[in-house]
Amino acid sequence: MNKIPNIIDNLPPMLSGKELISALSVLPEYDSEIVNASAAERLMALSDIYRIYIPSKMSQEIYSKFYLALMRSLQKKCINTARQQRENFKVIQHKSSYNGGIIGGSDSFSIIGNSGIGKSASIFRSIQLLRGNKVIEMKNPYAKIIPILVVQTPFDSSTKGLMLEILRKIDELLGSKYYENAIRSKATTDSLIGCVSQIALNNIGLLVLDEIQNICHSKNGRNLVGSITQLVNNSGISICFVGTPECKDFFAKAMHLARRTMGLQYGSMEYGTEFIAFCKIIFQYQYMEKHVEITERIIEWLYEHSNGNASIVISILHDAQEIGILSSEKELTLGLLEKAYNNRMEVLHNYVEFSMIRKSTKRKKNEQQPNDELLLSDSVKIADIVVEAKESGENIVTLLKKNLTVVEVRV
Repeated sequence: MNKIPNIIDNLPPMLSGKELISALSVLPEYDSEIVNASAAERLMALSDIYRIYIPSKMSQEIYSKFYLALMRSLQKKCINTARQQRENFKVIQHKSSYNGGIIGGSDSFSIIGNSGIGKSASIFRSIQLLRGNKVIEMKNPYAKIIPILVVQTPFDSSTKGLMLEILRKIDELLGSKYYENAIRSKATTDSLIGCVSQIALNNIGLLVLDEIQNICHSKNGRNLVGSITQLVNNSGISICFVGTPECKDFFAKAMHLARRTMGLQYGSMEYGTEFIAFCKIIFQYQYMEKHVEITERIIEWLYEHSNGNASIVISILHDAQEIGILSSEKELTLGLLEKAYNNRMEVLHNYVEFSMIRKSTKRKKNEQQPNDELLLSDSVKIADIVVEAKESGENIVTLLKKNLTVVEVRV
């Protein structure tokens, strides 16, 4: 009975509000004198922009979900699990088939969202706050518990591959030889499930399965999910499924899958306070010779060329400055941002550009601005004309004349 407070007491206090935001934030130190350094030094320092992490509402929700799921999982380990251990041992020894879990695992959940919105970064920061890779070591009774173990779903959805990868990750943290022993004994899939269930029961708090969308592209996907369900039932640990929206339809096909994968769903940032604040912080990290202030025009441009995707915004700002430094430009301009987007991110255009124009046009219409104002002062319309000129090959001056008064001056 004394085991309950001992395990839970090893967790750090749960954070919330401003305290949590401060703990999650990663803002590398920025030396304003870097602008006076050589081009090589500025290029090396520029990589700091990829280390920036600005927590969002998503970050706070993921942290809270992880903390509570881990706490529930650890509490289960305090229950008398002798019967469960005997059942798992029988499976390992091939003395019986699986007859259903003893503890049951109803704490599974999912984190689903588009690539690049910060899911992995939020998970990583949450794990760091929840002891990171530090193992909880109990003395009475003796036990080693990995708070959160992250494993990537095999690309071929192999059950055996996943079980072996879990054992390999456990060995890295505990210094054990489970993986080596499993390979040497040529363990079958059924015995591996029993072995992993037993180890998870004793040594894992929360298991995170990343890239779970891999199950959608493999004929083994349904079998793998069935094996994971068996693992949850045998061990009673909490499992988090992390993937892209394409796996939602797969989980919705069956009640038992849908029930076990309910959870958090996220998309890119909307144009608003959160996105503007994000851009203003990121834009402070400038490594060109002259520092410039961010403008509303630049913020709008960044949104419309990223669709609110944080990773794309960071990549554009990094590559624009890299191009500028290498070409001896003095300051970060909209022209450099355009170069970075057009020259470095062409493969993303089909995923960003068209939706960006739709969203931008819709937002401006909602503001009910006069047509003349849209044509003369709205930068999006100018951008539309530039795109049309590129696609049609028509002279941009000709297109501009169709929409506003253009005066040509002979030079």
